[in-house]
Parts: sequence; C-alpha cells; structure tokens
Amino acid sequence: MKTAVWLYLFLFVAFFDLHAQYPILTPFAISLGAAPSFIGLMMGMYSITHLPGNLIAGFGVDRYGSRFFIVFSLMAAGVVLLFQSHVTNPWQLLLLRSISGFVLAFLSPACLSLLARITSDRTEQGKLMAGNGLVHTLASVVSPAAGAYLVAKIGFTTAFTMLGWVLIVTSVCALFFIKDIRAQVDPESNAASQVKKEKLPLEKATPIPWLVYMLPVALSCAQGILSFELPLLAKSQEAMMTTGLLFSVVSIGALVTLSMLFLNRVSAYQRTLWGSLILAIIYFGIASDTPAPLTVMLLLVGMAKGVILPALSTLLIELSGGARYGRTFSVLSIAFSVGAFIGPMAAGQVRDYISPYYIAFIALMIAVTVLPFHISRSLSSRTHFS
Repeated sequence: MKTAVWLYLFLFVAFFDLHAQYPILTPFAISLGAAPSFIGLMMGMYSITHLPGNLIAGFGVDRYGSRFFIVFSLMAAGVVLLFQSHVTNPWQLLLLRSISGFVLAFLSPACLSLLARITSDRTEQGKLMAGNGLVHTLASVVSPAAGAYLVAKIGFTTAFTMLGWVLIVTSVCALFFIKDIRAQVDPESNAASQVKKEKLPLEKATPIPWLVYMLPVALSCAQGILSFELPLLAKSQEAMMTTGLLFSVVSIGALVTLSMLFLNRVSAYQRTLWGSLILAIIYFGIASDTPAPLTVMLLLVGMAKGVILPALSTLLIELSGGARYGRTFSVLSIAFSVGAFIGPMAAGQVRDYISPYYIAFIALMIAVTVLPFHISRSLSSRTHFS
C-alpha cells in the first residue's frame, strides 16, 4: 500500500497542475487572436493526439510496467509547458497542445494499471479506484480557481512556467518513490493464502464488448463541451476568476458523492448505468435553460461524475477478469480521447445555432441505452444485479 500512497501524492500534484490550466487556456488563446472555432480545434487536437500515446501505453505498460511511463509523461508535459509560456500565435499553441496531448496519454493507463495490480481482490481494487477518483477530485476542487488567480497576479507566461516546473519536479520525485508491481501470482498456486484471507479469485478473462466503451466516449464528449463552453464566459480577469470557481463547483460535487462510501456497496454496473442516466438529464436541463442557478446544475454534474468514474473503472476490471490491465485502461483512455475530441469540435461548430449541451444529452442517452444489452452477457448475475 506504500506504492498507492506515493502514487496518490504524485497524482494529486499532477492533477492539480493540469486542472489549473482549464480556465486559463481559452482566455490565453483568445489573447493570441484565436477564434472560438479555432479553440475548439485546439481542444480537439489535444484529445485526438492522445490516441497514439494510448495505443503505445496499452502494450508498453503490460510489458515494461507503469513507472517509466508515469515519469516520462510528467517530465515531458512539464517541458512542453515551459515552451508554451513563450508562444506568440495560436498555431504555436496548437502545436504544443498537440504534443502535450500525446505525452500525457501515457499517464492515466499507467496509473490505473499500477493501482489495479496492487491487489487481486475486487473489493480492494474498487476502493483503490475510488481513491484515485477522490485524489483527482480533491486536486480539481481548488486548482481551476488557483490557476485563474495565478494568471491574474503574475500573468500567463510566469504561470505556465511555474506549472511546468512543478510537473518536472514531480516526475523526478516519482522516479525515486514509485515502484512497479508485476502481475499477481496465479490464483491456483496461491489458493491457500486466498482462502485464508477469504478473498474471491478473479474470474477467467473474457473479451470486453466494444460498445461498452461508448459510455466513456459520451462522458468525455459531454465534459469536453462543458470545458469548451465555460471559459467562453470569461471576458475579463474578474470573469476568469468566476469561471475557475465554476470548474471548482463541479469538482466539489464529485467530492460529495466520492465521500459517500456506502455507494461502493452498490454494484459497479448499477452505479455506472444510473449515474450516467442522471447526468444525461442534468445536461438536458442545462441545454433547455431550466430555471435553476448554473452553479446548482454544475454541482449536480459533479455529483453524477463522482458516482460514474470510479464505478466505470471497477466495472472494466470486472469485465477484464483480472488480465491485461494496461490494454484495458488504454482502450478506456482512447475512448475518453475520442469523446474529448468530438465534444469541443462539435460545440465550436453548432453553438451559434443550438446549445451544445443538447449534444452531450444525446450522446449520453445513446450510451446508456446500449449499455445493458452488451454487458449482461459479460458479468455474472451476482455482480450484475447486486
């Protein structure tokens, strides 16, 4: 568990650093002369360049372990931020964001794979995934507001430079304190100890239905639309601070439900399905201008995400049967990248005609509709309905 503690610490710093950029990248691009459609392209390119990195990580993590990829990803992302602090036009920013998308693609599958390998017990794995979600959320609660505050006080150039050095220092620390964990010993050779601990062995690996990954595509599409739309509210430094606080509200909502530990008693499938349905309804409410404060709607978005994301990771572990974690989480990251590419690109093209939040609603409803049909054959009745 010492590895988990160190990993959580470095993940907190990394997530804090990365989320601090959310409310400031769009105003920065606008200050360079970028139009909203170009900003959508930039956000989409950042996501689509995740794909080759995700593919490499899928095979590399299973073969070489997670440590190298975590260190490389953090180090390279820090260096890119140092260069980003000196860009002078939108095309340079587009290039650097594309490179950043590639190098950061290794981070999520490597970290999730390492967490999953710490134990072979599903209950413990679920707790570790929930812990990852909690660390991610804690970092994202204060980081957007902190990023906006940094820019307001020291400017874009110094803020990006500072954030870059934080990532570089974190990568050096990870090199010394994170240790790889190899695959668990065959359950038959360790049956006695498992019986003693009363832990259920993982089931034989079965192929994961590809359409299951429609849900992470829809989730990241909706999140990409939200990340595209909120910063466009900022017309001044004061408004940028408000935008940062709105991102923090989403994270506070996620923190609320992540703190409800009793939710872990509900099956991962049920949490994923119903949480996604509720999230779709919330996005429909935002799109249709429901008479409710935006902060309340964003709080509900965060609460739904706090239920879905750790449950989705646990669900994929159950579906994988305990094998090929690197590839499983690599495909998950690819799905997130595809959705994050579609969301901002679509929002940039249709926002003058309809609310982009309708796209988020439709994508989530399609994913929720197909999920039960393709997952019921892959989970045991105990896991599926408990």
